[in-house]
Amino acid sequence: MDNQKKYWVGLSHVKGLGPVRFERLLDYFGDIEAIWQTSPATLRELKLPEKVISNFLKVRASFDLDQILSEYQSKNISVLTWQEDAYPQRLRNIPASPPVLYLNGELRPEDRWSVGVVGTRKVTQYGRQVTEEICNTLASQGITIVSGLARGVDTIAHKAALEAGGRTLAILGCGVDRIYPAENHALAHQIVKNGAMISDYVPGTPPDGANFPPRNRIISGLTMATIVIEAGERSGALITARNAVEQGKEVFAVPGPIYAPLSKGPNRLIQEGAHPLLSAKDVLEVLDLELIEQKQEVQTVLPADAFEVTLYEALKYEPLHIDEIKNKVNMPINKVSATLTMMELKGLVKQVGKMRYMVIKEMSSGYNAK
Repeated sequence: MDNQKKYWVGLSHVKGLGPVRFERLLDYFGDIEAIWQTSPATLRELKLPEKVISNFLKVRASFDLDQILSEYQSKNISVLTWQEDAYPQRLRNIPASPPVLYLNGELRPEDRWSVGVVGTRKVTQYGRQVTEEICNTLASQGITIVSGLARGVDTIAHKAALEAGGRTLAILGCGVDRIYPAENHALAHQIVKNGAMISDYVPGTPPDGANFPPRNRIISGLTMATIVIEAGERSGALITARNAVEQGKEVFAVPGPIYAPLSKGPNRLIQEGAHPLLSAKDVLEVLDLELIEQKQEVQTVLPADAFEVTLYEALKYEPLHIDEIKNKVNMPINKVSATLTMMELKGLVKQVGKMRYMVIKEMSSGYNAK
């Protein structure tokens, strides 16, 4: 993969080659290097727009890919692609997931337990207090706080997570080597030591208003749920919430006075079905994260066996009642019940209704039925 990574980087510099076109090319060629080496005629046969083909040829002619990777390494920028095990599975499963992520810092396995926290840049004292309390509590429980490093709610969320000794991820609308806003430079440095700065924009990309709405899908895509603190009726935070709904994620919103401009967004979300957020406990209960420490411990000390893999495969495509599971795997009910309990603690499955179970997390490459 390391030998191939430079081609992913090269293609990520091609303007107009978004996730949908990228995946179509990868499906056609089956190899990232083959895409990089292909002829303009083949790209035309595949119906790529002439502007994209022109951009591709310019990048290919002018880029020294080995040199670019070396420059990124010197800046402590790492590259993560679709085809790597370390690429977050939750993010990979969303529509238009970014083929390439650029990171300053690191993603860790425990970041799978994460929530997005978004809201207005013009936060009120009420919004500040709620953000600090919610993020501090969740971070102290081992939940990673994901936000966008913007002024207001984002900045408060990152700081509260760090002050609680927790982890936080900042998803940027620019390159990871461009800190925006500038006053968050020191905060960004702390995030890198206790999480990561992440972007699907290539290093060097300046902040631009058009970049921020698309990056919101990454905030919601990485996380188990999105929390909206304060937001006007046309806030970018509501884009993140809509993305979360489309991705099948939970949405929480902090209620506020009906006449307060910055409560109109959250109040509308609640009206549309979002969970009213009255305390951090609401998030822990809905996401079944009250036993997160036990889940982390179980994942560490109890490796999966072949039977867990069998149950996982049985539940992979639809929720099933425990009796249906027993019949499907042809195993004693007590064995099925005990194993499902352990898989719940690991965050692999959850109950949805009375004795019905469903998969909520992809198995890592360490799970093996052999």
